[in-house]
Amino acid sequence: MNKKYKHYFLNLFLPAFVFGSITGIFTALIIAVYKFLAKHVIHFSENTYHYVSGHLIWLLAIVPIFVIVALFFCVVYKKNPDLKGGGIPSSIGILRGLITFKWLRNLIGTFVLSMMSFLLGIPLGNEGPAVMMGTAMGDASNTFTNKKHRVWNRYLMTGGACAGFSSATGAPISGILFAIEEAHQRVSPMIILVSTIAVLFSRLTTEIVAPLLDISISLFPNLSLLSMPVKQIWIPLVVGIGMGFFAVIFLKFFTLINTLINKKFTNVKSIYKFTFIMLATLGAGLVSFRFISTGHELIIELFEGKIAIYMLAIILLIRFILTTSANSSGITGGIFLPTLAIGALMSSIIGKTMCNYFELDHQYYVLILVLGITACIAGMMQMPLTAIVFAIEALGCHNNILFVITVAGITYIITEIFHCKSTNDRVLEAKIESQNKDKKPTLIDTFITVKSGSFAEGKQIRDILWPANFFVLSLTHSNENAEVDEHGGTALHQSDVLHVRFLTYDLQATKEEILDIVGEQEFDIVESKVI
Repeated sequence: MNKKYKHYFLNLFLPAFVFGSITGIFTALIIAVYKFLAKHVIHFSENTYHYVSGHLIWLLAIVPIFVIVALFFCVVYKKNPDLKGGGIPSSIGILRGLITFKWLRNLIGTFVLSMMSFLLGIPLGNEGPAVMMGTAMGDASNTFTNKKHRVWNRYLMTGGACAGFSSATGAPISGILFAIEEAHQRVSPMIILVSTIAVLFSRLTTEIVAPLLDISISLFPNLSLLSMPVKQIWIPLVVGIGMGFFAVIFLKFFTLINTLINKKFTNVKSIYKFTFIMLATLGAGLVSFRFISTGHELIIELFEGKIAIYMLAIILLIRFILTTSANSSGITGGIFLPTLAIGALMSSIIGKTMCNYFELDHQYYVLILVLGITACIAGMMQMPLTAIVFAIEALGCHNNILFVITVAGITYIITEIFHCKSTNDRVLEAKIESQNKDKKPTLIDTFITVKSGSFAEGKQIRDILWPANFFVLSLTHSNENAEVDEHGGTALHQSDVLHVRFLTYDLQATKEEILDIVGEQEFDIVESKVI
């Protein structure tokens, strides 16, 4: 075998396949059990709310329970602050090397705390915790099977996060795209390879386990959409514009709530914040379960189109406030599905209005709703490519690709014009700020050498997950005959010298991470400056 291909097989494809498949399989098993329990916990919560709404005397027991749970959350978060908030922003921070965590603690903590959120009816979803647990399983698989090569850790955590997203939503291609568009925001063959393998084995495992546990593989099964003629192109234009401006309002409001809770009310104890949000959830849930919980059943109900416009507006307002408040306060749970529910409510209002006042055939209502959900992902979450793929594979839009692209593009452009940051970015910024509070970063300028047999040898610079805030300023090849490949990249070889600059809050940890990549050597700092 050619030396080049042997190196590729033994040092890239084989470990990616072995460790990626292990990560995918165990992530799928964990998420399957998680979805099974979540389904029954949410069902129990709904039945309890319906019963208590007709027997208010039970509030004498229910209210103290909510207060005790709020106190429990406070105690847990004080000792384990990395468990707070949505799983997707936390996972993104971990995958980018911006946030540290302990895999076992986060796996168990996320599982238990999110179940408690479901039980109380907090309007947060299960896809965020699924991504976090997938991230934890990637760390675990590397810990138990690949201790000698810690540098694979972030690749496997990326694969686990993608597998978790895929298992939770039933959208495997969107799961792979999540790694490129949101987690790392760059295209890398290595990232794609590991993510694809993890998602593949996750999907295979889910296909086997799902029937045994009686859980659905798809998020929205049995959606049948008509094919819209090209002459109706004005419909996605109207939906895209309407959802675009709504996304701007949502993101501005989300920022406002986040600022109020985490900065203006910073002196208010967490126990009071949690208690207020949980009791507000209780009060809203006693009026209607549509106001609370994950929003999955609400979206399915919206497809039937039986809820009046005025009621849609009321549900939208209440869920808007409760979801943003719960997420901003740090209660464990995902925001992906609740945000879809908010987007679905708005698009349902748009769809009903168009059908009633533009004399549009009512058969277009469901398609408008789906286009609105697509716009929600593209605008509110700033993931236009994921939105398009998700609409095709999870929402049944394969016959309406032109309209899906149109609505996603328009919504995304509008949010970009108004310089809106996604919900994930806002939450991640708050987490990083909280973790590095009172710390001063150090700017380091130095040179490092690629050692023989190191992880970096033979790999492209673009494929390596360097530490956060790490920049390669120049590359000096040891071999004068080194050539740029057909894709414009340059592979690293033994004795190549990299001039690098990076910003770090923990020099020792960053140094160890760098040496794991390029090999053991003396680490001489050319320039160091405290920022």
